[in-house]
Amino acid sequence: MKAPHKRRHLRPLSAAAIVSILTFTGFGATVTTASTAQASTVSVRALEIAASKQGSPYRWGATGPRLFDCSGLTLYSFKQVGRNLPRTAAQQYGYTRHISREARSAGDLVFFASKQGIYHVGMYAGNGKIWHAPKTGTVVRLDQIWTGDKVLYGRVD
Repeated sequence: MKAPHKRRHLRPLSAAAIVSILTFTGFGATVTTASTAQASTVSVRALEIAASKQGSPYRWGATGPRLFDCSGLTLYSFKQVGRNLPRTAAQQYGYTRHISREARSAGDLVFFASKQGIYHVGMYAGNGKIWHAPKTGTVVRLDQIWTGDKVLYGRVD
């Protein structure tokens, strides 16, 4: 005779855990994550919004909902989840809580700098990749972080 089946009580999953599971199983291919469990729900939701804009054309100065420049994409994505960011990449860097490369998680902002200052921003998607609006003639897309030099990270609290 078989022992009776024990019923387990499962805890609800967080939004970050669901994104991780969907990504792992291939259902959430637009969002890749490294430490999604550590990301705030707001940042993960903003990342999902940025990813949903895949293929939207780049236009300098555009803030959505159909056209974007780099900081316009991050501004738009966070605005949709109730967070207001300043307009430019440099202003957004000044607004965020600066974090180390090791502390980055899905939804954090990734800034690229030169001697002249911050010139580009994207949203960290995990596995060394970002969602961003690169430049004129391109579209919103997921790319590998292409440099290790002058890459800075910021978290929207």
